[in-house]
Amino acid sequence: MPILRTLLASLLVLTAGLTTFSYATNGFRAYTSESARRIEVREHPRKVPDVLLVTADASRTSFASLRGRWLLVEFIYTGCASYCALQGDDFSRLQDRLKGPLARRKVELVSISFDLKQDGPDRLAGYQKRFGDRGVGWLAARPLDQKGLAKLMRVFGVTAVPDGAGGFVHNAAIAIVDPQGRLVAIVNWNDLNAAEQYVTHRLTT
Repeated sequence: MPILRTLLASLLVLTAGLTTFSYATNGFRAYTSESARRIEVREHPRKVPDVLLVTADASRTSFASLRGRWLLVEFIYTGCASYCALQGDDFSRLQDRLKGPLARRKVELVSISFDLKQDGPDRLAGYQKRFGDRGVGWLAARPLDQKGLAKLMRVFGVTAVPDGAGGFVHNAAIAIVDPQGRLVAIVNWNDLNAAEQYVTHRLTT
C-alpha cells in the first residue's frame, strides 16, 4: 500500500509538471519564452494601447494616430552599442526596401525608446541621423511617461533590465502591427526579408 501511494503521488507530480510545461510551451510547440510569445501573438493578436509618444521633432503622437497603416516596431535605447546599433542600420535599409509603401503611408517604421531618462527628442533625432534616415516613413519616439512605457512593454513582450553601467540588457525583435492597431506577428530583429515580405504580401492581397 505505501508503494501504491508513492506511485500515485509521483504520477500526480508528473501530470502537474507536464500540464505546466504544456502551458509554458504553448502546447509543447515552443521551448523558449520567445517562441511561445510569437505563437501566442500570431494566434491571438493583441490590441496595442493608445499610448502618447514624444517624437524626435519634439511633437506628440500616439499609436491611435498611426492606425490605418502597417507598423514595423522596434524597441531601442539610443545609447546602446550592440543590438540597437544594428537595428538602426536595419531600419534605414528597410526604408530603401519599402520606399513605395512608406511614401504612400501604407507602412511606417517605428523606433520606441524605453530609456525615458536619457532619450529626449534630440537624442532620438541623433539616432536616426546616425543611421542615415531617408526622411520618409521612420518615426523615432518614446512614451510620454513610465505608465505608458509599461503598457507597451507588457503588450509587446519587451524586457529591459539595467546593466549597472548606464545601459540595458534587452530582447530585440521587429514587431508587426496591423492597420487595426493589433500586434499580429514578431520576427527576428535582423530578418529584414521576413518583415518586408509580411507587409508587402498583405498590401497586395
